[in-house]
Amino acid sequence: MSTVTRQFNLADLFELVAAEVPDRLALVAGDTRLTYGELDARTNRLAQHFVDRGLQPGAKVAIYSWNRAEWVEAFLAAFKARLIPINVNYRYVAHELRYLFDNADVEALVFERSFAPTVAEILPDLPGISDLLVLEDGSGEDAGTAVPYEQVLAAASPEPLDIERSADDHYFLYTGGTTGMPKGVMWRGEDIFFAALSGFNPTPLDSPEAIKGRLLPDGIEVRSLIAAPIMHGAAQWGLLNVLYVGATSVLYTGRGFDPVEVWKLAEAERCMGISLVGDAMARPLADALADPANTFDLSSVKTIGSGGAVFSTAIKDQLRALVPGLNVADSYGASETGASGTSSSGDDARRFTVSSEMQVLGDDLRPVVPGSGAIGRVARTGHIPQGYYKDEAKTAATFVTDPDGVRWVVPGDFGMVEADGTIQLLGRGSQCINSGGEKIYPEEVEDALKGHPDVFDALVVGVPDDRFGERVAAVVAPRTGASPTLEDLSAHCRQTIARYKVSRQITLVEAVKRSPAGKANYAWAKETALADQNRITP
Repeated sequence: MSTVTRQFNLADLFELVAAEVPDRLALVAGDTRLTYGELDARTNRLAQHFVDRGLQPGAKVAIYSWNRAEWVEAFLAAFKARLIPINVNYRYVAHELRYLFDNADVEALVFERSFAPTVAEILPDLPGISDLLVLEDGSGEDAGTAVPYEQVLAAASPEPLDIERSADDHYFLYTGGTTGMPKGVMWRGEDIFFAALSGFNPTPLDSPEAIKGRLLPDGIEVRSLIAAPIMHGAAQWGLLNVLYVGATSVLYTGRGFDPVEVWKLAEAERCMGISLVGDAMARPLADALADPANTFDLSSVKTIGSGGAVFSTAIKDQLRALVPGLNVADSYGASETGASGTSSSGDDARRFTVSSEMQVLGDDLRPVVPGSGAIGRVARTGHIPQGYYKDEAKTAATFVTDPDGVRWVVPGDFGMVEADGTIQLLGRGSQCINSGGEKIYPEEVEDALKGHPDVFDALVVGVPDDRFGERVAAVVAPRTGASPTLEDLSAHCRQTIARYKVSRQITLVEAVKRSPAGKANYAWAKETALADQNRITP
């Protein structure tokens, strides 16, 4: 193999770490345990397969599975072959998957066998997908022409690919869109590394090889439990941050969140940190820990962190009381900003110390004065994405240039800057609902509801929920003479949108209030929903 020049490229950086500490344990996922050397070799095999199949740099590889070692392998292998991995929400129904795969221009698909029926349903509409690899999960479903994943690896070389990569190679992160359908945030590899994956070290690396100086010393073993699905950005960033310091990532591989099993895994693997998504995971974990029927040795656990949703103060306090000396922290960020700050106060769940690239901008796109009480939009400059894939309008609305020619990303959070420079988050400027870390857009749920023959009009809002932070609530005006039930509407909506997006509360009204121009009155809808919280699904 010829000598290649290393870049601030996600694959190059991983290979530098793997070459330095090949015998260290890199990944634990169920019964699978891989050292850095083993993970490097397996990802080389898969990357070689992609190249042999003729996939060109920039081609998209969708990963459609639950948490497992092969998810990580496919993710890294795509970068090694200069391809772009596409994260897939495994709760999507056929309609949503069809849109995602078409929008992303997917050419290769790695999927679990249990998802084969859904894949078979949408493939006729997606002629661009030419490479299908199936992961075994014991389901016995017919995967058609898909080739078994392990068969592919066995036939390919474990040697590194003799290719030059680029800091401009892309990392995509698909997140919810303005119509409820997902949109792809386009990052350069170098930008996402410095925005979210540099270990939150205040001193930037001056060369890719310098990452070796950040590795944990020999003899110091650190394991971090990633309990969240790695289809989400926060979990991906947590995974890579662990790998880039030569520590061990432990994946929770359960099919559904079981708090007792999470604690058992943390105990068995002697995990030091646990990565979650807000109260939706933290509350059941705290309840399991408080149950006198459960006993765990959590002496190794020092930190619990959240990305994608903010912990409530009550949950922070409960976890600290249950695990003495525990550090409970939130990280602030979005798919468009990277990991941009950490919680600065044990008492205030929405106050963050942020990076120097973060500001709160007023309407004139100038930073607001700290301590003035002025409210503006939270924004980041510097290492930011290039925009949204195939969505020029949304890119123009979210990525703006100030009067001095500086480019900013403004994803929609409102806030103000305290006198000490910390940022106080005030909430989303849009009507986006954050339920357990999942972004849910009202328009998509409204469209699903209005597809029911008994529904004349509907508005959807988020209302407070003890576990998930917010739950989806719908205010529905039925057609004359009709009286649809929550069960009827829920069953209907589950045919076109994922279960977590379906309304858990329905309030029937004579008419939905809108402006004369037909614009929704969401303030009225929320007030109405809050006044009628009796009809809630479990």
